[in-house]
Amino acid sequence: MSAVTRRELLRSIGTGAPLAIPFIAADARASEETVSPAPDAVAMLYDTTLCIGCKACVVACAETNGLKPDTVLSGGLWQMPLDLNPHTKNIIKLCEGGNGETSFVKRQCMHCLDPACVAGCPFGALQKGNRGVVTWNPSACIGCRYCEVSCPFEVPKFEWDAFNPKVVKCEFCHEQRLDKGQEPACTDVCPTDAVIFGSRVDLLRDAHARLQKRPGDYAEKRVYGEFDAGGTQVLYLSHLPFANIGLPALSPDQRPGREMRFQVLLYKWLLLPFAIYALLMRVIRRRWREHDAEVTELEKQHGLKEQL
Repeated sequence: MSAVTRRELLRSIGTGAPLAIPFIAADARASEETVSPAPDAVAMLYDTTLCIGCKACVVACAETNGLKPDTVLSGGLWQMPLDLNPHTKNIIKLCEGGNGETSFVKRQCMHCLDPACVAGCPFGALQKGNRGVVTWNPSACIGCRYCEVSCPFEVPKFEWDAFNPKVVKCEFCHEQRLDKGQEPACTDVCPTDAVIFGSRVDLLRDAHARLQKRPGDYAEKRVYGEFDAGGTQVLYLSHLPFANIGLPALSPDQRPGREMRFQVLLYKWLLLPFAIYALLMRVIRRRWREHDAEVTELEKQHGLKEQL
């Protein structure tokens, strides 16, 4: 389904153009199809056992994406975000395990194979594009914030205090770096290779090799994101249980995008009355023009008879 901009939708309702009808006709069969990674799907692999919590990735992300530093908690002295927010696309957090162990964890958009934010966006402002990267298109966004509600990882954030607010989330630096043949800023500056970037296939192979080589270093002998939530393009290895570092338990069948697609299909069908109204207005306007033409012709004929 192609994206419809705010201006196009308003124009279609105002002029009676039947634009809303193809917009409503979403394909429900897409909710059941199996989602596979794109052939060129890229990914990140984050390993908690290698992270030293230096937050170099946080600074690099902010600088590359032109984000205003979040210095509220430090009194304006240094960047100190508590979590993802309208000024922070990537963050390192400290988590505690049940046995007193601690772990750093990197949080950013997971770039799900079947993203709930993409399925939940009524105007296609969020799309899964080249390399499987989930991107945001401001010209199609209506500011409904449905992406915030639908994401099981609570990633997208909205600029509440901005005059022209944006939806803020990691996009793998696709415009700033990927399109130029460079890796994302966060992986480029990591001093310990706690987070690395590459093809999803290669990183999964690397992750499984680490599990086989150092099984005692990891609490769970699997890669989070390989199958969770239908699969993601940000992968995790952890020395603490995944639940302890804030990763939700989502089975392979719990594909957020599929679940959201049913709800959005119903949401879009609520536009049916507008589509019917637009179609009726178009018919009425055409009939009225035809009526005016007939009246004008009759008046001309009547005028000729009077002259004779």
